[in-house]
Amino acid sequence: MSKAFTRENDDDADDDLPAERRLPASGKNYITPGGWRRLKDELYHLVHRERPEVVQVVNWAASNGDRSENGDYLYGKRRLREIDRRIRFLTKRLEIAEVVDPERREPTDQIFFSATVLIQRGDGSEQCLSIVGVDEIDLSRGHISWISPIARCLLKAREGDAVLFRGPDGDEDIEILEVTYRKIG
Repeated sequence: MSKAFTRENDDDADDDLPAERRLPASGKNYITPGGWRRLKDELYHLVHRERPEVVQVVNWAASNGDRSENGDYLYGKRRLREIDRRIRFLTKRLEIAEVVDPERREPTDQIFFSATVLIQRGDGSEQCLSIVGVDEIDLSRGHISWISPIARCLLKAREGDAVLFRGPDGDEDIEILEVTYRKIG
């Protein structure tokens, strides 16, 4: 097989991720304790439950003979590759994770990673945002990545400050109403 079609290393695992889920060039992978636990639980589930089940199905399918038209075998092998790739990804992310517990932070009114911030948008609406790691993004719960444009705008600002957010829809004045450091679920 030509070297053009092989991967020398898996360091570029982020290449397949959407931009908002990629780690910054600094390689820091800040994460909250809850996010770390979710990644660890997913890894455990893949290694100890899902992968062994798929291996068992593949072995059974292989014992049935002709593998070229055996759907269970072909699907199982594909699923094993997906699981192994996810296991490698999770292992690397957990190895470089820097867990930041918001409950252990000294009280401050300045915004850093793991802060939960109540803001007033330019249109007068209020929004509660928690600044979390790239693997914890959940916009429906107000969890935004620390490398997202709005989080970068808010970082290091203080309660009571007004900041200018340059977003895709234009400039917006945002007022910071409250900054807390509490458990992020």
